[in-house]
Amino acid sequence: MKLDSKYFDAIRVKGKRSAEPPRAPECAWEGCDQAGIYKAPMGRDHEGQYLNFCVDHVRQYNKSYNYFSGLNDKDIQRHLKDSLTGDRPTWTMGHNGTAGDAARAATAARTRRWNGRARDPFGLFGAEAAAARKTAARRPKLRSLEVKALETLDLERDATGEAIRGRYKNLVKQLHPDANGGDRSTEDKLREVIQAYKLLKQSGFC
Repeated sequence: MKLDSKYFDAIRVKGKRSAEPPRAPECAWEGCDQAGIYKAPMGRDHEGQYLNFCVDHVRQYNKSYNYFSGLNDKDIQRHLKDSLTGDRPTWTMGHNGTAGDAARAATAARTRRWNGRARDPFGLFGAEAAAARKTAARRPKLRSLEVKALETLDLERDATGEAIRGRYKNLVKQLHPDANGGDRSTEDKLREVIQAYKLLKQSGFC
């Protein structure tokens, strides 16, 4: 085609429109018109939902943020216990949650008949020895993971279930950011404590 052709002059190429850059949401802090490019969780019962703040207000929000605000110690412990199973319901072994009252009553009766203790009609073994054997038989054998979990909780290898639960409760209260004025430097240690307690609970130590 010749450059001075009338057909050449009639050709028009449609240019590409440049896409507008996405606009950042406005800061959710009342009275602030800065760009809210930092996300912060909305809080309990609003999991997965976030507020957008500017850098100054997200820092201020995080300092005063308390996930357990409004809950007493009993509710906090219930929440931590439910979180071990992902907030999913659990049932007693042998039940699927749909068994009738008759089946549950029969299981309870069998449990009452068998309490796990060997009969000793002549008292040959003694009460203290029998109690020690019962405790040893009920406690599972320690593996390296359980030993490490007990060390994380700063407990001895022969720690009882009650001691493990008490130590866990105290550590959670000490290491949670809400107990340290919003300081999150202990979050890693808190996560290790929760995982150690979860492992010991699943292994039957508490």
